[in-house]
Amino acid sequence: MSKKETQAEQNEELQEKSPEIAAEQETEPIQNEQCDSPQEQGPEQKITELEKQLADVRDQLLRKAAEFENFRKRMNQEKQSAIEYANQSLLLDIIPIIDDFERAIQAGENSTDYTGLLEGIKMIEKRLSGQMEAKWGLKRFNSAGEIFDPNLHEALMMEKTPDVTEATVQEDFFKGYYLKERVIRAAKVKVLMPEEEPKG
Repeated sequence: MSKKETQAEQNEELQEKSPEIAAEQETEPIQNEQCDSPQEQGPEQKITELEKQLADVRDQLLRKAAEFENFRKRMNQEKQSAIEYANQSLLLDIIPIIDDFERAIQAGENSTDYTGLLEGIKMIEKRLSGQMEAKWGLKRFNSAGEIFDPNLHEALMMEKTPDVTEATVQEDFFKGYYLKERVIRAAKVKVLMPEEEPKG
């Protein structure tokens, strides 16, 4: 058989097979698309998934609410504790002064040296007032000789006199106190008032 006849037969076979090959090529992408495309969820599956998400959110919300409630309770306890023990440092500073007073009393009971007892009490008072001012800002102020100021003074007694032209503090009955820059106790004082001018 010649080469021309053999080539002609091969061409005829290709023409006969070509429709089948083309059909296979056309069906392959369709099959691949069918395999690759995900199945759509039905309504029941969507509802189930949404219910699960809702349950998760509800659980998280309940956890956050419980955490917040525990935090609030802890803050209230700490606040109450801070209020109850706010003066602890101050009291710890006062306790040694009380110890000094107790020792002075015991010494006074067993001694007739009242001058020494008085000096001891003065030292205790000086120590206490100095410590309160230096550490806590509690400062005592004198008012005798000052012009009467209702913001600083509380008049317990008044006396008219020609020696003053305006209300003047003559005597401190109880001294006033500042806490830093604020008056926390007005001085209780005796006040000298100017006499009224005679009417002409």
